Amino acid sequence: MTTPEPQPSSPQPSEPVSRDRVYRSPAGIAGGVLVLALALWLGIDALVAGEGSTPWKALAALLFLVPLLAAYTVRPAVFAGDDRLRVRNPFRVIVLPWAQVASFRSAYSNEVLAESGDKYQLWAVPVSLRGRKRAARREDRRVSGRGPGRAPGRGSALGGFGQFGGRGGGAGSAAVGAEGPVRAETDKIMDELRELLETRKDAETSKGEVTVRWAYEIVVPVVVGAVALAVLLGIG
Repeated sequence: MTTPEPQPSSPQPSEPVSRDRVYRSPAGIAGGVLVLALALWLGIDALVAGEGSTPWKALAALLFLVPLLAAYTVRPAVFAGDDRLRVRNPFRVIVLPWAQVASFRSAYSNEVLAESGDKYQLWAVPVSLRGRKRAARREDRRVSGRGPGRAPGRGSALGGFGQFGGRGGGAGSAAVGAEGPVRAETDKIMDELRELLETRKDAETSKGEVTVRWAYEIVVPVVVGAVALAVLLGIG
């Protein structure tokens, strides 16, 4: 009588990995793409049609300007995951486990404060004073629009354009307007980061050390281009 061989157990399905929330500046990216396109157009034109040392100067200028422009416009991003916050600034990448984040601060710029006392600016989430004023005006209209016979938090029969209209309106803005004060978009992002910090700060997987890495892929071309351009301009 033969004994059946034990069959290998089927692998258990792995737990779904949650994706990071990514925050970037659409206005910064749009402006950066336009400026980069203009710089490339002028630089390539000088490379092709220039005479004497002009093509070399144009090449050095492109090597200096293109990474610099990309660093301040297209590159910045904030990645918020369950275990850590990764801040990609123009010249550095800062990784902060949630256990090392003390708080977030919003004044004239948005910043994250580490438990060590260091602070890092969130380039991808710029403060918009104009956006705050616009949100304050919409909030004033929302509050003053509550009159007799209207349910609290409801707009007019026309759909509440005074409450949710204008830039940034839509489902997200409507939800905020109906449930609480109207907030500027970057202020809502900071609120989300504070909520994530509150829920994940004490998690076992959120421990670790803060790491800071220089973006040499940006720094090296900028330095080389600046030195080459200075030399070419110096020798004429």
